[in-house]
Amino acid sequence: MAVDIHSAEGRVIRQLIPLSTLPFNKFEELCGLVEIEQAEVGDYLFRYGEDRNDLIYLIDGSVTLQTDELTIETIKAGGTSARFALAHQIPRKVNALADSRIRFLRLSADMIRAAQEPPYEETESYMIVDDVEENDDWMTTLLKSPVFRALPPANLQKILMGLQEVRFNPGDVIVRQGDVGDYYYIVKKGQCLVSRKPAPNAKDIKLAQLGNQDTFGEDALISGEPRNVSITALTEVSLLRLAKEAFITLIKTPTLKYVDYYEMQDLVAKGADLIDVREPDEYRRGHLPLSINVPFYSLRMQIKTLNRQHPIVVVCQSGRMSATAAFILLRHKFNALILNGGLDQIDPGQLKTASSFPIDDGVETSNFIDTTGSEPQPVSSLPATTQASFAESSSLQDDTVRMRRLLQQLKTKYNILDAEKKALEMKYLALAKYTEALKAELAELKKPR
Repeated sequence: MAVDIHSAEGRVIRQLIPLSTLPFNKFEELCGLVEIEQAEVGDYLFRYGEDRNDLIYLIDGSVTLQTDELTIETIKAGGTSARFALAHQIPRKVNALADSRIRFLRLSADMIRAAQEPPYEETESYMIVDDVEENDDWMTTLLKSPVFRALPPANLQKILMGLQEVRFNPGDVIVRQGDVGDYYYIVKKGQCLVSRKPAPNAKDIKLAQLGNQDTFGEDALISGEPRNVSITALTEVSLLRLAKEAFITLIKTPTLKYVDYYEMQDLVAKGADLIDVREPDEYRRGHLPLSINVPFYSLRMQIKTLNRQHPIVVVCQSGRMSATAAFILLRHKFNALILNGGLDQIDPGQLKTASSFPIDDGVETSNFIDTTGSEPQPVSSLPATTQASFAESSSLQDDTVRMRRLLQQLKTKYNILDAEKKALEMKYLALAKYTEALKAELAELKKPR
């Protein structure tokens, strides 16, 4: 018998993970295919070593997870652990034994996978669950993120179990620019300020404000570089933090996808976009053909200009900054991949420079290769009608190639100039603030003592 989505059972099922992240129509469709099962005291839901790939959720009662000699955990319906599939590792690592008469839901992995597709075009028509506690808002928001939706249920459970709550008072510095990254943070409640010093002795520049359900701290954990901003509590703040090792193991490693140089070439040939996240001056000194410069510091500002319909391959010098950029893109529902090892792994002869932007008047005919293996036939030896047709086709082809090259050159030049403009604007703001501070100090010195 199907489950009524508006019943008490339906509301409980809606809070299960990852079902809580499904669009309403997908959730309704799934509930039409399942039914609640029952088991008695002493019944096994599964045993150690079984490889049937079902997800089993506890709806009522309690279940003990155990080995032959040790009780691992007792799961009670309604608890945080019960929102996840029971000990979902295949083959099974433990036995699941009913402690009481229980009711449970059994879903096949294929059903979950089908309900979650497509990964980058989900709708936002989620059903509202009235009895979800306010404290769970952060969890629901987190699990709707494309990054977390793609993680295995076992990873999600370990993440939520590994989160530690910490509190800060107004004015407390939570993350300091230049420090080593140690935690990934989720704002459970409160407001935080994001700021950055463009130079060691400069004043802080306010960049953004974070609120409930926002996240921060991943940049340094992914790239291995020091923190690039400071985060300060504006109000009393409650945060959930995940240690660096857990973030890398449970989130970074299964999320980021790498390609080699040849795979990158194949993807670009099939329509993927290639973006280089280095500084503009580094890009000008040498970059991959067809790549577009989107400096990392301006990536968040330029997200809306990128095309979600195309895969994006991200490039930098070593691959570390690319990993951070790809994570940002994945959070914004892009299909992002990383060039493994970055440009350090590529022969410098494969790179081109952008010190100037010549507008070619001719066509590089060497780019057109005869794949038949035969000697090219002189145009003069062809019939007149064929010569005319050939000339017309060649002219159109030349125009098309020339226009495409021109468009690519203009796009590249625009992105470089736009990035330089934003960098200069940031420097201007920093200098303006510094100048105002100096004026204030000078005014103080001029006051009569």
